[in-house]
Amino acid sequence: MSTPTAFAISPDSGEHWSKEGAWQVADGIHRIPLPLPMDGLKAVNVYVIETDDGLTLIDGGWSIQVARDLLERCLKDVGYGFGDIRRFLVTHVHRDHFTLATVLGHEYGADVALGRGEEPALDLLNDPHLDQNPFLDVLRSAGAHELAELWAAGDGETPDLSMWTYPDTWLEGDLQIPVGARTIDAVHTPGHTPGHYVYADKAAELLFAGDHVLPTITPSIGFTVPPTPDPLGDFMASLTKVRGLPDLQILPAHGPVAPSSHARVDELLAFHDRRLELSLAALANGPRTGFSVAHDLGWTRHEKAYEELDEFSQGMASMETKAHLELLVARGQATREETPGGVLFSAPGSSA
Repeated sequence: MSTPTAFAISPDSGEHWSKEGAWQVADGIHRIPLPLPMDGLKAVNVYVIETDDGLTLIDGGWSIQVARDLLERCLKDVGYGFGDIRRFLVTHVHRDHFTLATVLGHEYGADVALGRGEEPALDLLNDPHLDQNPFLDVLRSAGAHELAELWAAGDGETPDLSMWTYPDTWLEGDLQIPVGARTIDAVHTPGHTPGHYVYADKAAELLFAGDHVLPTITPSIGFTVPPTPDPLGDFMASLTKVRGLPDLQILPAHGPVAPSSHARVDELLAFHDRRLELSLAALANGPRTGFSVAHDLGWTRHEKAYEELDEFSQGMASMETKAHLELLVARGQATREETPGGVLFSAPGSSA
């Protein structure tokens, strides 16, 4: 699900949102898209907030050399360098948001803030006994055993722990953070990850939305370790929470600047309501795993068949479908049973 492709043009640049540059989105705020080494997402937006005491950055990007070099060049274009960064407010622990922030933070003494809910993920990555990709068990739980084997075969790297150091500041609950003359509301929005935060500058009518509210795509759900019991339920509750804020301009992590957080939240909630209906209907003929039900659904904004997806995307689709089924269980519309083949979900009254 997405807005039309024309909306990939970002109003701050007049170009495709991923075009290189330091684009002014508001007085004292620039958006810098940094490249990602993957096909699906072209870039991640890092936001630079100027203050009299230096810079606060919302997210940091992926710690790859091309992204680091581009961030340095774009900061120089607006009169700054890495040494001017005082703080990173990271939206969540995924590598395209956190890893360059933590690397630069430690090199230059900038404070790195992250939601406390991400601590279990960092504990897992820093566990000296970690001997396999932790997502493999999540895939198996979704019934995607062959995919787990494929992921394992292609996963020869161990985490570079210099990119996964703990933050300087843990954020807990909802709180206000002074950023120069601004007051930023840090709002805990679990779902995409357990410790996800959005940052609202209500006075400027801006929402630094991370991956929680994306204008052209829907964020992945269920792609987190350690797994949480009901990530989609958490995500939809967090969307409702953000809907309770004033209607703000969306400054997303991926995609163009967009005009209305209320309108986009409504679209995202409607999208997942529809997916829940389809997931429930898929259980009509008997118990199924998330992997099995995922084959019945369309994927990406182009509604591709599951078989058209690459192996990585198939795995993410299986995890996300399992998240929909878990929410049906939480709502009393389905039941679940742990089996060696994965979690089997059933609808009351369905044929076995």
